[in-house]
Amino acid sequence: MKTIYKIAKLELSNLFYSPIAWFILIIFMLQMGINFGETMGSYGRLNELGRPFASLTSKIYYGGMMSLLRGVASSLYLYIPLLTMGLLSQEFSRGSVKLLYSAPITSWQIVLGKYLGIMIYGFILMLVLGVYVCIGWCVIENFDWRPVLIGVLGLYLLLGAYAAIGLFMSSLTSYQIIAALGTFVVFALLSFVGNIGQDIEFVREITYWLSLNGRGGTFLKGMICSEDVLYFVIVIAMFLSFCFLKLQLGRARYSGMSKMLRYGGVFMIAMLAGYVTSRPMLKAYYDGTYTKANTISEASQDIVKRLDGGMTITSYVNLLDNVYSFSQRGVLNDIAFFEKYVRFKPDIKMKYVFYYDEVDNPKLDKMYPGLSVEEKAKKVAKAANLKLDNYLTPEQIREKIDLSDEGNHFVRILERDNGQTARLRIFNDMQKHPSETEISATLKRMVMKLPKVGFLKGHGERSIVGSKNRDYSLFAYGRYFRHSLLNQGFDVTESVLQPGKDNLEDIDILVISDPMEAFEDWELKQLSDYIDSGKNLIIAGEPKRGEYLSPLLEKFGVCFIPGTLVQPIEEFPADLLVVRSTLAGAKLSRINAGWRRSVFTMPGAMGIDSVADKGFQMIPLLVSRDSGCWNELETTDFVNEIVKLNPTIGERETQMVTAMALKREQNGRDQRVLVLGDADCISMGELSAARRGIRASNFSLIRGMFCWLSYEELPVDIGHPKAIDNDLYLGTTSGLWVKVFVKWILPLVVFLFGVILLLRRQRK
Repeated sequence: MKTIYKIAKLELSNLFYSPIAWFILIIFMLQMGINFGETMGSYGRLNELGRPFASLTSKIYYGGMMSLLRGVASSLYLYIPLLTMGLLSQEFSRGSVKLLYSAPITSWQIVLGKYLGIMIYGFILMLVLGVYVCIGWCVIENFDWRPVLIGVLGLYLLLGAYAAIGLFMSSLTSYQIIAALGTFVVFALLSFVGNIGQDIEFVREITYWLSLNGRGGTFLKGMICSEDVLYFVIVIAMFLSFCFLKLQLGRARYSGMSKMLRYGGVFMIAMLAGYVTSRPMLKAYYDGTYTKANTISEASQDIVKRLDGGMTITSYVNLLDNVYSFSQRGVLNDIAFFEKYVRFKPDIKMKYVFYYDEVDNPKLDKMYPGLSVEEKAKKVAKAANLKLDNYLTPEQIREKIDLSDEGNHFVRILERDNGQTARLRIFNDMQKHPSETEISATLKRMVMKLPKVGFLKGHGERSIVGSKNRDYSLFAYGRYFRHSLLNQGFDVTESVLQPGKDNLEDIDILVISDPMEAFEDWELKQLSDYIDSGKNLIIAGEPKRGEYLSPLLEKFGVCFIPGTLVQPIEEFPADLLVVRSTLAGAKLSRINAGWRRSVFTMPGAMGIDSVADKGFQMIPLLVSRDSGCWNELETTDFVNEIVKLNPTIGERETQMVTAMALKREQNGRDQRVLVLGDADCISMGELSAARRGIRASNFSLIRGMFCWLSYEELPVDIGHPKAIDNDLYLGTTSGLWVKVFVKWILPLVVFLFGVILLLRRQRK
């Protein structure tokens, strides 16, 4: 060990007695100082202007693409070849390698000594980063230091891998420039190797693991993963072993085959170690962020814990799909979307079935008109450089599974060992992939009974399968709409009343929306029995048809106010109401807090009034303006006619309640009821409407309503601890001083120190 230390000390002194080490150190400080100084200066100015912040540590140090540590990671590879190019190549060029061979030191001592020297220099670079970390510690309230230090650790391990590669390349040639260029080439190869052999399952496991591209990313997110730590250890050990073999085999004559076997043996051992350490069952994690941003929520963890037994996720990928598709080359990238879940359930198996079949793809039909499915598949496969033989034909896939109800679009089938299944879809939005909310909702459906929502039909009520503007199919049953009840974990069905049969027995939340005709007595009896049972429901009405719901509303002690509510707004029909939430409405459920900052539109609404005490606690949710709103009884054309208040016929101007929540203890249940004065506010037409100057949040209204009615079971609560590093002890002036210090003063001090040291060395 003493010999290794002496070699390292000599190597380090040689570095600092040459201009290259000081040059790299100063350039490193300038680059990081400019980045960090500009960032802190900007935040200081914004703070003085009163701008609120959130998660400052993440934004400044490791979160965004312009953060300090990510800036270091993106440029670190430029510095190391310049440091390592002469470690051994100069020994060969000067002939001093013969002295090393004849000295009483082993090849391992030479390799480890020189590597230790360069790693000590790398540690000095990390200490420079430590200065910036200390500044953040001083100026950020509740500085989240753990993920920052984890990011620095990741950078140091990355530097160690670069240094090991550079040391090996330096042992291959006596020319320093060639050694540096060769190091860059190896960096490029290790970044590119992850794309090789992705069509072959075992090969892609190895090449994907070997890839250096993005390996420090987990650390820069503030998380330690045993696989990544061991990856750097294995890669470092492999290239140091290569370097050792180069020196050792140079001491005596060996055949070419013997050399190849030794190098190949080291490589195979490294690959085997990498394959074993990347198995999910052997991985360990530590999320250092305060908010646990890299980990699924506690609610999701609890759901995963209930999934006893094994589970297989089979993804069916259609080559001709326009919503989402990929080839075998993208399998490992797709698996990464479930890594957070596999962490808590390592026995999850991921399978992929690739096929081609007819699918609704207008773009493809336009490109290849008149061609058969097979002919289209050949065209697409040829354009993407894919082998069509790797894809099941329509006949073969239909023998395995019937995906016609999914339109042959991308879908995942989740199947537990007990035979229970569920489906997870891709969505028609920018994100495409399901988030933690949708994944956890699907898993939750497999481990517990979730609320079943029944939409009453038979009297012209709003449909959940129709495509008209008045229908509810988007938010209720939209397969490819992320926020639909179906994809948020609810069971959704249409309910029909039948004489002598209770079709509402298994319904947890009943929606009665805008019937076009009156209910018969036996129907009212069944609905009354449902209400008396203590189950939850939504009642939504429309002007001129509100009387059909009056018999039901009497049971709650409320009624619809006659007439259509008007609230004249320039450029819009007078019956378009823009309403706001009450304070009680914003507190109704955990996801309603945003209601206080939102507005909701109701085109053609009725007011809701309490008329009797039926044992319900009444909570007004949505209200109109304090003035300028009244129940219009005369006007019917709200586009072409001018509405006028006429109190003599019963019109009254006041703040109107347009949505009311009611609750009581009934039949051993906490019964919850929502009454809406407008059935259109949650219809397809209104949810997709865009009006200049009005940013309605009616989607939020739906989420809040069903969250409350499901006792906050759904949507799944994926809340994480809130960030506490949200304040900055920095202003314009102090931010400027930080900027000057890291950009100019600190590099200048190091520059002067280096110049003085080099001059003293030259004099000696």
